[in-house]
Amino acid sequence: MSSPESTPAPPPAPEPLAGAPKSAASKADAAPPQTCPNCGGSSPADALFCEACGYDFTTGVMPRPVALTDGTFIGGPPAAPTPAEAEAEAEAAEPESGEAESGEAESGEAESGEAADDAGSSAAAPRGVAEPSAAEHSGIDAPSLSTASKRMAYRPPSRTSAKEWVVEIWIDPDWYAGQSSPEPCPSPGVPEIVPLRDGALVGRPSASRNIRPEIDAGSDTGVSRRQALLTTDGRRWWVEDLDSANGTYVGPASGSLPEDPITSKVEVDADDRIYVGAWTRLVVRPATPSDRASSSDRT
Repeated sequence: MSSPESTPAPPPAPEPLAGAPKSAASKADAAPPQTCPNCGGSSPADALFCEACGYDFTTGVMPRPVALTDGTFIGGPPAAPTPAEAEAEAEAAEPESGEAESGEAESGEAESGEAADDAGSSAAAPRGVAEPSAAEHSGIDAPSLSTASKRMAYRPPSRTSAKEWVVEIWIDPDWYAGQSSPEPCPSPGVPEIVPLRDGALVGRPSASRNIRPEIDAGSDTGVSRRQALLTTDGRRWWVEDLDSANGTYVGPASGSLPEDPITSKVEVDADDRIYVGAWTRLVVRPATPSDRASSSDRT
């Protein structure tokens, strides 16, 4: 009886040929691990990203920082946005045009309401009492506004807003009758009209003494060279005697003639008469349209 046949042993694996390439796994096992330039962590040689921070080994792009609950960041704090990124964020934050227009409309309605309130309060305020400004209501310091308001409230009378004035120069026989003048009184007639400005000297001209009075009473020899001075604040007038030889007198429009000369500056009321010399009477009054026309013709 014959013995059973034995199972043949498998043939041995062929030896790799000299110079044949090794497999990828063997290459990876043989290559050293790569170090992340961002966090310094170690990753396999064939890793595309750092396992610790996510650094891209292929493109070199830095990972986006990840905020933790304790306020720290993985990968370092976020970098400041570039100008282009900042502009894009600002455009995204701007409201739509419709929203802006509606906001402006609401603002306009509020302003119109405030204007109405101001008008109502102005109407209710007593005359002569200035209403506080919006800046004063809100407590904002506005020195320039308050200073201007005070100047408007307390400024002196403006000459530009005052009336224009003239002086009438009359020959008054009644005044002449009470004087002891050796000169004959001229025939009375219509008065001479002289425009007044800021003030006027009453007297008789003298070339040698360089006296040129604005109110020339040269025909009356009883008037001194520098007889009197008329002054004004733009609304009222005063007369002052300048130590004249025969004095300056002020009397009312009706009644008896004055008997005592003035000794100080005297305010001249409406229609008062100023008497100087032997026959001269002066009347200061507001100018009329005909006076202005005559003054324009003379200039």
